[in-house]
Amino acid sequence: MKTIQVNGTALSVEGVDPQTPLLWVLRDHLGLTGTKFGCGRMLCGACTVHVDGSSTRSCLLPIAGLEGKTITTIEGLSPDGDHVVQKAWRDHDVPQCGYCQSGQIMSACSLLAKNPKPSDADIDQAMSGNICRCGTYPRIRAAIHAAAAAREGK
Repeated sequence: MKTIQVNGTALSVEGVDPQTPLLWVLRDHLGLTGTKFGCGRMLCGACTVHVDGSSTRSCLLPIAGLEGKTITTIEGLSPDGDHVVQKAWRDHDVPQCGYCQSGQIMSACSLLAKNPKPSDADIDQAMSGNICRCGTYPRIRAAIHAAAAAREGK
């Protein structure tokens, strides 16, 4: 594989071992450091990106299977950080340490793309794979509800 499609741009990954996890290609080879390493076992969600629009853990996902797929990272949501979910995150002071937040935001965006009016139970289920050690879960839920309302124009 010589290129992957990231944030709307074909980027060269020539010379990278095809078994290299996407996370390390993004961070070490492409300089996209918004996606974080958390557990390295696909359990915490810090490394969440979108592959063809679906939330995907990138820490163990080899780039070999990504040719022809569309990858979106936190940097690709909005060049100015003004995506509706990012705004809701700021408005609700969600980040405390902030480490998990790019993965949280990517999971929230995926949820809202599939379910524009999620209930608390829907949010809890969709976000259950993302761990926040600071415990900002109530603010995360509130921000997702606010983003859903903003998308509706309320």
